[in-house]
Amino acid sequence: MKHLLFIFFIFYIVNVNGQSNDKLSDSINYYRKLSTDESESPESRLESAKKANKLALEIKNDSTILTTSRDLAYSHLINGNFETFKDVSLINLQLANKLEDSTAIAYTNKNLGWYYYQIKDDNTSAYPYFLKALNYFDNLKILKEKAEILYSLAVIQDNEKDYLGSEQNAVEALRIFNATNKSNYGLDKYLVLNLLGSVSNKLENYDKSIEYHKQALDISRELKDDYNHYLESMNNLALPYRNKGDYSVALNIYSELINDPRLKKENIVLYSLILNNYAFTKFLKGNYDYKTLEKDFKKALWISDSIEDPYVKLASSIDLSKFYGQNQKKDSALKYAKESYRISKKIPINELYLESMLLLSDLTNEDESKKYLKDYIALSDSLLKKERKRRNKFARIKYETDQLEAENEQISKENFYLLILSAGLLLTAVLVYLVISQRAKNRKLKLIQVQQKANEDIYNLMLSQQDKVDEARTLEKKRISEELHDGVLGRLFGTRLSLDSINFKDGKEAMMTRANYIGQLKTIEEDIRKISHELNTDFVSGSGFMDIVSELIENQTKAYGLAYKFNYTDDISWDSVSNKTKINIYRIIQESMQNIYKHANAKAIKISISLEKDVICLDIIDDGEGFDTSKSKKGIGLKNMTSRVEDINGKITFTSQSGNGTTVNVKIPYNNQST
Repeated sequence: MKHLLFIFFIFYIVNVNGQSNDKLSDSINYYRKLSTDESESPESRLESAKKANKLALEIKNDSTILTTSRDLAYSHLINGNFETFKDVSLINLQLANKLEDSTAIAYTNKNLGWYYYQIKDDNTSAYPYFLKALNYFDNLKILKEKAEILYSLAVIQDNEKDYLGSEQNAVEALRIFNATNKSNYGLDKYLVLNLLGSVSNKLENYDKSIEYHKQALDISRELKDDYNHYLESMNNLALPYRNKGDYSVALNIYSELINDPRLKKENIVLYSLILNNYAFTKFLKGNYDYKTLEKDFKKALWISDSIEDPYVKLASSIDLSKFYGQNQKKDSALKYAKESYRISKKIPINELYLESMLLLSDLTNEDESKKYLKDYIALSDSLLKKERKRRNKFARIKYETDQLEAENEQISKENFYLLILSAGLLLTAVLVYLVISQRAKNRKLKLIQVQQKANEDIYNLMLSQQDKVDEARTLEKKRISEELHDGVLGRLFGTRLSLDSINFKDGKEAMMTRANYIGQLKTIEEDIRKISHELNTDFVSGSGFMDIVSELIENQTKAYGLAYKFNYTDDISWDSVSNKTKINIYRIIQESMQNIYKHANAKAIKISISLEKDVICLDIIDDGEGFDTSKSKKGIGLKNMTSRVEDINGKITFTSQSGNGTTVNVKIPYNNQST
């Protein structure tokens, strides 16, 4: 009798609570419906979302809380409360992970990626959220969202100059959109094709870029805002034609746009940009009318200045400086180069900032030229290192995300099995309690056996993960080794050898020599702190460049214990040689001497610079052990030298046989050089 009363009491409590929860659920659904009603104002929708979420917290049902909280996050978003949107989304992500709600995890990661990319302009923080969303949308087979995430990742990679990675993700997104073949994906396909056209152009695959932009152009005619997309596609299409040298085709496209009466009326910013592109393409083609072209350049600049558009104004100033420079108007060229430098310091376009500094280094003299060139080298090297670090970081994020997903999947499986096992054990325990206690003992014994097996599986998983960690450490060591290779270790090693050579000497002369090398170590320390190259002397005009090269050869051969001969001709006017060429000649000599010391076991080196038929010839000969040129071209040093020579339109050959020394021959065009 007592047991029956107890069961009745429990049933009554559960029934009362169930009725109360049903009322709360109805109220939650009512306010949720209001929060998603687009006819309501954003403020009203936010208030309804807050009420629904507050009621959900009273029910204490995690699934309901998550649903209402996601509505709340969106309501904050449409009201422009971006920080609150982010905070609520982070809470939602924790709850979604707790519930293992794959759909909620996917969309919340997408929202957080969007926040960091669009609101904070933080590619590094946005990337891992988008990557996690991609994995979940892929597993859920939600193709449209997967394609949109792939496009977002491709845009971030394009911004960070990972063009190959960007192209790969964009192509995959395009494949998904093409497979769905739905008309409402037109804008999505247009954006992906436009991105692919831009990335292909940056990869110098101009024909593929033209193909993508033509496809985007066809889609633009079917979109609602077709005219603006048409203008964008036409302007983008002209660029790869111009870059591949088809100036006539590019000019026809620009001419068609400029003569369209709607362009100037509806998009004056784009009109000024296209007018500048049209003038610059004429300039590149050559055989132009000076006054007409000057008028077009100045008109584009005047429009951009009048509408206060710094980006078009910057591009126009740079192009106008180049135009005046080629036409021997140095004062005008310098004026607009300084204007472009002033503008580029205020807006985040590092490529144009670098271009402005290089222009000024060519147009100014002596100390001022040296300053701009030094700033150019420092910024260029810094940006290169930062880009490399970001690309490596994105690769690590992808690797760690994939690894984490694999671990989560394994843990989810184990949790599922444990849940089933626990349910079975609980049911068995109840039955055993109702039947006989002996069976309960047998079940407990089986539980111990299963737990032992689970412990063994976990131990094996830990061993497997440790192997992966060791592999990641090895890769990181390799990356750090590669970054330290250029320059710093060579100078440290040379200085150390010199200090060793006077280690057992006494007297004032030895003391002065040691002080000198300690000063060199301080210089290297300062170089590392500022993340710059060891080259602290800029290349000035006249014979000063040969003085710099002579000093380099003298210092390094002395540090390496090498005898040397250096011969150079006075026939070369280094005033007419570009700073870019002189920088690369200096680096090639420096890299060669480092390679000779490290690998050749040479005793003497001969270096000569001569002029033969308008070609600068650099020969570097050592009497070392030599190497097999067919098997040794994968070294970092040889790759660096080859890359530098190709960058200045030169040719490099390596002649060597084991035991017979090595000859490095570099030929660089002289007649097309300009400061």
